[in-house]
Amino acid sequence: MHRRTFGAGILATLGAAGCSSGPNIRRYNGPPVTSIVINKGSRRMYLLNETKVLKEYEVGLGFAPVGHKQIEGDGRTPEGTYRIDRRNPRSQFYLSLGISYPNAADRAYARSLGASPGGDIFIHGEPNDRADRRRAARTQDWTAGCIAVSNEEIEEIWSMVNDGTTITLRP
Repeated sequence: MHRRTFGAGILATLGAAGCSSGPNIRRYNGPPVTSIVINKGSRRMYLLNETKVLKEYEVGLGFAPVGHKQIEGDGRTPEGTYRIDRRNPRSQFYLSLGISYPNAADRAYARSLGASPGGDIFIHGEPNDRADRRRAARTQDWTAGCIAVSNEEIEEIWSMVNDGTTITLRP
């Protein structure tokens, strides 16, 4: 094979791989999701259009689910009102929607304890790593503080929820 032909083939392959933005998610054409509500106690997440429930999901939470997240590593899922502020199609979990935790009050409280509030709280699918996926399948609340759903469900949520959507996490 000629060096020039080989080089062009490698460049085309790398270029195509670099253009990919993640999974091919089908479009959602229904009513807009205006808010998300998570009831931690019942392990339920609701996607709402105003007051109408559009979709409902069972969720997994942090490994210490009771109470509001206060410091990094406590295993709790936050409580309060935040926003969906980012998306990551290439996280260590299958798709992830970022939650704007910590807010100013969360940071101030953690600071008063001499600790970090933590961060990187997401709604996400299953772990991409096979061993982590097997471990997660053994218990409902397995995350470090995130909200977990199935891969099929996060695809649906990803397509329905826009950045900026309000999310309220209740005890």
